Amino acid sequence: MDRLRQLRADLGLPDTANETAIRILLILVLAVVARWLARRAINGFTDGLAQRTPRHSSRNRIGAERDRQRTITVGRVLSGVVSVTVLVVAALLILGEFGISLGPLLAGAGVVGVALGFGAQYLVRDLIAGLAILIEDQFGVGDVVDAGPATGTVEAVSLRATRLRDVNGVLWIIPNGEITRVGNYSQLWARTVLDVGIAYDADLDKAKQVLLDTATDLWHEHEPNATILEQPEVWGVEDLGDSAVTLRVVVKVEPAEQWTTARILRERIKKAFDEAGIEIPFPQQVVHLAPTNTEADTSAE
Repeated sequence: MDRLRQLRADLGLPDTANETAIRILLILVLAVVARWLARRAINGFTDGLAQRTPRHSSRNRIGAERDRQRTITVGRVLSGVVSVTVLVVAALLILGEFGISLGPLLAGAGVVGVALGFGAQYLVRDLIAGLAILIEDQFGVGDVVDAGPATGTVEAVSLRATRLRDVNGVLWIIPNGEITRVGNYSQLWARTVLDVGIAYDADLDKAKQVLLDTATDLWHEHEPNATILEQPEVWGVEDLGDSAVTLRVVVKVEPAEQWTTARILRERIKKAFDEAGIEIPFPQQVVHLAPTNTEADTSAE
């Protein structure tokens, strides 16, 4: 457009207000079309993101709702960024049509942007980290995670911060930029690992069979809060302690059900061991008493 204006000036042709209005209208139309195309691309990206994400459990309704909320949030953020960018570019082009020099304006905006960047660098870091958490689906509402500063159930995830409620009921608000690593206990599946001690004189084979039968019975019962996904396994002797032989049993369960499953299994294992006559020992010590001097003299007489 600048070249066209210069050409008209060289030829001595007037630059009418109608032509300026037409150019402004063209800028607005192009801005609307660019925004529409960008929104379509964003919608395609978020739809593909939801389809590529595996379900977090066999409860597809919960997984689908979580994916829907995540894609809505990501779509809104990206749409907002695109809309602001298109609006700013269109506004600058329109100001240029009115003959306003954009050089000083851009220089001033650059200085202000640098100042804001230094002042809000932690906020920008948190926002970028929050967007990465949402896009990568590192965790979501309802997940049990270890976020470093705290471990608990996720109650809310925003672009700036994540809210966790720990087992004691304390609400932790952690800026997303401070989450340098995260352990998610609720992704796809979980595992209950139980170490059970038995006495040294107990029958190992019998104890392992009782453990396997107890865990397998729970698997077949399909407890709603202890959904076991595969055949339980007894891995064998895990430790030879001071007063007990430790056996390990492992169970693959639905996400976030490992703790409930462990509680149910402990109770059933205790009852099963009692019925089978298998002792779960407590710490014991053997004390040898040395004879005193009086006892030694009496023995000599």
